[in-house]
Amino acid sequence: MAMVCLSDFEVYAKKYLPKTTWDFFAAGADDGTTRDDNILAYKRIRFRPRVLRDVSVMDVRTKLLGTEISFPVGIAPTGFHQLACPDGEKSTARAAKAMNVCYIASTYSTSSLEEISAAAPSSFQWFQLYIHRNRAVSKQLVQQAEALGFQGLVLTADLPYTGKRRDDVRNGFRLPPYMSLKNLEGAFEVCKMMSLDPSVTWNDIHWLQSLTHLPIIIKGILTKEDAELAVRHGAQGIIVSNHGGRQLDGGPATIDALVEVVEAVQGRVEVYLDGGIRKGSDVLKALALGARCVFIGRPALWGLAYKGEEGLQDVLRILCDEFRLSMALTGCSNVSEIGSHLVQYSKL
Repeated sequence: MAMVCLSDFEVYAKKYLPKTTWDFFAAGADDGTTRDDNILAYKRIRFRPRVLRDVSVMDVRTKLLGTEISFPVGIAPTGFHQLACPDGEKSTARAAKAMNVCYIASTYSTSSLEEISAAAPSSFQWFQLYIHRNRAVSKQLVQQAEALGFQGLVLTADLPYTGKRRDDVRNGFRLPPYMSLKNLEGAFEVCKMMSLDPSVTWNDIHWLQSLTHLPIIIKGILTKEDAELAVRHGAQGIIVSNHGGRQLDGGPATIDALVEVVEAVQGRVEVYLDGGIRKGSDVLKALALGARCVFIGRPALWGLAYKGEEGLQDVLRILCDEFRLSMALTGCSNVSEIGSHLVQYSKL
């Protein structure tokens, strides 16, 4: 089967992954309305292409907080990569390094931070943090990530409690006994209630800043009010995200929330986006509306399910090629030429 676009990988993963694993990766909260709208929202945006512009030489590189990446796509933090392929997050890290993109490793990885770092030395990695009730565990993870050379700390802000994902409830989803959350091994002896802390507030950003010199990126912002608070509390980046539609059903698609957030921050911090990216043209639309970079979640897992590290490289390569082509066909030869003049909302 020729893998031509990201939906080909989706079809493959659905066919070959165990049903409970597929359901876990695919799940949205409640009716799945927001999950689906993340994708549909891109179809409401149309290009305003410019023609007769020299696109004989294309440059799709950009920078995240000063670090250059090969094109403006990274790998969003998702958990349990060993459910998709045997080497799990180690394969993810190697693919990201090979393609020179940013990989955000999850607190809920099935490989440890040491293993992820060792799998792809000197690569561009950020660490995604959930703050647990036992703050000592979170503190240890943050300091370990910095010591291992991770270059950013991504705080997930939209998960005081886990959203209701119906198929996971029906399936009684749990990790197989031979897999574990490597970053949290031993933590359960320290704290029997090893659960997320629903009391986390903006004031905890200052606590994180006291633990690390790493730049802090807040993930899960959808409104101008929270964007303003993120800037005020010293965040250096914002990821516009609704957790892939897995938390609150009925919120906005991330591409729709992006404009409000970008207008609020006025260039004071970098703004990124995840959710619904399925084509290179989606990446271009997000950049036209003010995102500096986008991150992919489920498509990365589909790539891993297809052929591990090689499959994820294939996914990234297809996205890069499609993005380059979309840029050329709208008259842009350089990422710096992308702007809001390139898009309009459909009248439909």
